[in-house]
Amino acid sequence: MSPEPRIVAELGRPETPQETADRKAESRRRHYANQTTFNLVIALIASLAIVAFLVIVVVRPDQSSQLEPVDYAAAAEAAQGATAEHLLVPEPGKGWSANRADYSAPKGKPEVWRIGFLSPDGQYIGLSQGVGADDGWVSNRLDDANPTKSVTIDGIVWTVYDRRDTDNPGNLAYALAAEIGGSRVVLSGTATDAEFRALAEAVAADAASRDQTPSTDSTDSTDTTDSTDTTEDQG
Repeated sequence: MSPEPRIVAELGRPETPQETADRKAESRRRHYANQTTFNLVIALIASLAIVAFLVIVVVRPDQSSQLEPVDYAAAAEAAQGATAEHLLVPEPGKGWSANRADYSAPKGKPEVWRIGFLSPDGQYIGLSQGVGADDGWVSNRLDDANPTKSVTIDGIVWTVYDRRDTDNPGNLAYALAAEIGGSRVVLSGTATDAEFRALAEAVAADAASRDQTPSTDSTDSTDTTDSTDTTEDQG
């Protein structure tokens, strides 16, 4: 004798075969829907965890490395034995720091001493000293920029390259280039004229202490940028 059909409270009677099938189908649908939502939440959490990991491990260390001070004087002292030319170690003053300092001597090319300076306002000026370099080296460093004028700062004549009005000049927005001793020196970056001048004065002071300044220039060290600028017509 078969058992009597179970009475469903909501219906007050036993389910029909179709109602039973519909109920089971709806139950499966809700189960799958809940499972899909759960999986989506897990996937979202995993994605956010990956993004957080990349920010912490990749982005933040890179930013800190840009701000981490470098002892460029010690780096210059360590590299000085590899070259007969004095490696410039300018001291622009309080609030300035360096975030890079390196020396390289590629075969068949000028030796290069580089310092990356940050001004007190956080603007960048890179110093590149090419030992035995020529005008072509300077041109390559500045992406073939055209000079805009020249300025004498503490006895050193610098050629000015002002590209601040061009699109996306980056760290070549403004540059100064000069011949000091047996080297070509390029200062380039995003800093203000006053900050460039402060670093150029520090370069002149360091070069003078090693008798690196050009012997043919007799400009008084008290000259200002405005009084010594000589604009050149570049066509």
